Amino acid sequence: MSPVELAEACAAYLWEHDTASRSAGMALEAVAPGYARLVLEIDEAMTNGHGIAHGGVVFLLADTAFAFACNTYDDVTVAQGADISFVEPAYVGDRLVAEAREVVRRGRSGVYDVTVTRDGSVVAVFRGRSRSLGRPLLERRGGVQ
Repeated sequence: MSPVELAEACAAYLWEHDTASRSAGMALEAVAPGYARLVLEIDEAMTNGHGIAHGGVVFLLADTAFAFACNTYDDVTVAQGADISFVEPAYVGDRLVAEAREVVRRGRSGVYDVTVTRDGSVVAVFRGRSRSLGRPLLERRGGVQ
């Protein structure tokens, strides 16, 4: 299995089991080793009292892209920390794109940057720190063949 095929298999497994992201209306557009791109269209239920996208919704999108990017190696990997900077608001009808890219992965630790954009304009910048648990993600499906 090539690295891209492995990343795709890991993403398919995660997507099947990620009820929160699917329920939020996200779509997984692309995945590769250390990379993921997800999209989400903001609807009325995702807004706060100011009529803009709730920061928690934007964080959820960025965090999900981070999760998919850091789980592309068939090693169960979780967040050990993350932060986000909101650069500009998003509104109902906006299609947000979150692109996660691996910055560094050493031993069991990793750092990933996620940029959330709307029509190419940056809405938020997220940095996630990951920790691998040292067990296969695809283990419950018989492991990697």
